[in-house]
Amino acid sequence: MAHQTLAAPRTGAAGWILSGLIAGIAAGIAFAMFEMVMAALTDGGGAFFMPLRMIGAIGLGKGALDAGASLVTAAGAGLIIHMVLSMMYGVGVAALLRIIPALARTGASILAVSSVAGALLWVVNFHILAPALGWAWFPDGTNALIQIVAHTVFFGTLLGLVLVRLGATAAEA
Repeated sequence: MAHQTLAAPRTGAAGWILSGLIAGIAAGIAFAMFEMVMAALTDGGGAFFMPLRMIGAIGLGKGALDAGASLVTAAGAGLIIHMVLSMMYGVGVAALLRIIPALARTGASILAVSSVAGALLWVVNFHILAPALGWAWFPDGTNALIQIVAHTVFFGTLLGLVLVRLGATAAEA
């Protein structure tokens, strides 16, 4: 029978910060790939890089969405912004689990917390921050069902899976 061993737990502030960074990177990559594939499937192959353009427009302005805008600049900015935010959110969830150990009692509780955090991230980003900051291209230019799945499963749940794999349960923290 196959036996799987979890990684040694990361203790102390440096340990949970590192776990959050690693989990944020992994979840951020999966999230971006899901978004890009879904954009191509729903809006055609030319839309593959639109999710990165949309994120890039956070820093570069709405002009990053224009077909005439440099794809390298817009997508590059989007990739950098996306990965920094993914790492920040990963550390935030890891911090929450560290501060409230009852939330990290089991792998299942970590998955539940991280999945809910992903769903809340969608609500906050698309329905509070985007309108407040004038980023209408987020709620107006995306499919809500795809976004809730992307944020909840491809970011939140995956973030939790990586945190569990890294030994983030309270018994080990």
